[in-house]
Amino acid sequence: MSTSVVQPGLARGLDRLAQSRGRQFWLLQAMGWGAYFAAAYIGALAYEKPSSYLLLLIGGAVMGFVLSILLRYTYRAIWTRPPRVIVATGLAACYGLGLVWSVGKNLIYWKLYKLDYVPDSPLAYLHGTLTSTYVFICWTGLYIGIKYYQMLQDQRQQTLRANALAHEAQLKMLRYQLNPHFLFNTLNAISTLILDQDNDTANRAVSRLSDFLRYTLHNDPLKKVSLEQELRSLNLYLDIEKVRFQDRLELELDIGEKAARALVPSLITQPIIENAIKYAIAPREEGGRIRVSAHVIQGRLVMELEDNGPGLNGDERSQEGRGVGLRNTRERLHQMYADSFSLELTRAQPSGLRVIIGIPYET
Repeated sequence: MSTSVVQPGLARGLDRLAQSRGRQFWLLQAMGWGAYFAAAYIGALAYEKPSSYLLLLIGGAVMGFVLSILLRYTYRAIWTRPPRVIVATGLAACYGLGLVWSVGKNLIYWKLYKLDYVPDSPLAYLHGTLTSTYVFICWTGLYIGIKYYQMLQDQRQQTLRANALAHEAQLKMLRYQLNPHFLFNTLNAISTLILDQDNDTANRAVSRLSDFLRYTLHNDPLKKVSLEQELRSLNLYLDIEKVRFQDRLELELDIGEKAARALVPSLITQPIIENAIKYAIAPREEGGRIRVSAHVIQGRLVMELEDNGPGLNGDERSQEGRGVGLRNTRERLHQMYADSFSLELTRAQPSGLRVIIGIPYET
């Protein structure tokens, strides 16, 4: 049988084992009592015990295996009780089962190893009770320790799932805020074209808008796309804006070959370009230029989106939060990269605004 067939089968078996607490218990139970038998057997060999002693060891291990199962159900029954009740009940159960185990081991010992031996006192049947109790107390410590570890793992998984769902909901909320914001501006432009009786241009704008919205609906806001694919979606958006501005809108691209393969959040550039058009292109009769560059620098993807408009007026900090799109872009980056991203607004030369985004380089 080939390794490629064995490994998936082993992986499925491990997955089933990890998901089943019952299977984990029986596996650990068998391994634990198997180790107990192995240690006792090695000790018997060291003292050169006869072969009949092996049956005693097997009988003792089997009895311990069965009696410890009763401990399991005891702890399951009292697990939600106060700690003092669990401790008191556990000690009593360990002592009671240790007593039963000792009697059983002594009987097997006398019947198989010391043939026809008759003890002088009934107390001889209880010989080794404290040692047997100690073994069950050790079993209890392992059982409770593993159970608490499993509970902590469950709580951790629940917390991770809750955080993932919260991040997913927030990311979707932020993404869905972008589309209506862009849609409002585009429909306003189309409305203006219709009022100006420029029906052919309005029709082309509606067609481009349909293509762009189809793209946004078919792309999961939680998934990342290559920068090359992101630029294709940006061109869909700019085709809509070029219907409005025609030759007044100029686009320059400077994308490194390595950067083009980088993964970025879907439609992360669209709201920034929308701001550039709103503040740098639309108010100026001569229009303007938008430049998009992306390069990989020291293991990070650095994107620069720049316009040649009036740039920042007044305090840069107050300008940083202008527009829903830019705030949502920052929030989306924070949700996806935590503190591993950067978003800066600087003045472009000789005029304009430059937005610099830095994220980890992924392919």
